[in-house]
Amino acid sequence: MKSYSDVAKVTIDVNGEERSLHVRPADTLLRVLREKMGLTGAKPGCENGDCGACTVLLEGVPVKSCLVLAVEADGRAVTTVEGLKDTAIQQAFMEEGGFQCGYCTSGFLVNAYALLEKHPAPEGDHDREWLESNLCRCTGYEGISRSIARAREL
Repeated sequence: MKSYSDVAKVTIDVNGEERSLHVRPADTLLRVLREKMGLTGAKPGCENGDCGACTVLLEGVPVKSCLVLAVEADGRAVTTVEGLKDTAIQQAFMEEGGFQCGYCTSGFLVNAYALLEKHPAPEGDHDREWLESNLCRCTGYEGISRSIARAREL
């Protein structure tokens, strides 16, 4: 097991680009992405893992970046919403109005992208169940559901 003191050097592959930086052992991945890397797509919502606005992919798996320490991402691949540029899910969200205020959108985009990668064909209520880890306070769920269905067509 690694031991960390006041500052640790980490190297994280973020959206296909290797980034090395110094972090405190208590720094969350969310804070490092936003404050040290300038990637503000992942949003600080509840900051306790309930809302999903901060969702990113860690080695292809959706995680709440507010609950992951940056040191846990050392040597691993992270994909943020900025890394989903020109993807089918991004296009579908624009075409189908999969957002209202937009605050939750990045988390939904990242989670929906992972859903489509893992389950390209719909399976009953699987989409709804998969996305239960993300909250939209504007109740934009219908647009999000249409966007996922549309992305499957693209």
